[in-house]
Amino acid sequence: MRNEFTAIVERDGPWHIAYCAEAPGANGQGRTREECLASLSAAIALILEHRREDSLRSLPPDAQQEQVVVG
Repeated sequence: MRNEFTAIVERDGPWHIAYCAEAPGANGQGRTREECLASLSAAIALILEHRREDSLRSLPPDAQQEQVVVG
């Protein structure tokens, strides 16, 4: 499965900066557009991993986990 997110990329002087509409808090930057998008991709992965771990820590003992595929 492939996850797709929206990257909003802007220029700030010599830098490209980006954020993701679907993952608040995920930001990226780079001297090139490619570096910026790679930085944003890594930030999205970290945020999703943290949110997943945080959610799983607070599950009640009798909760069931299921995989859901989107797309």
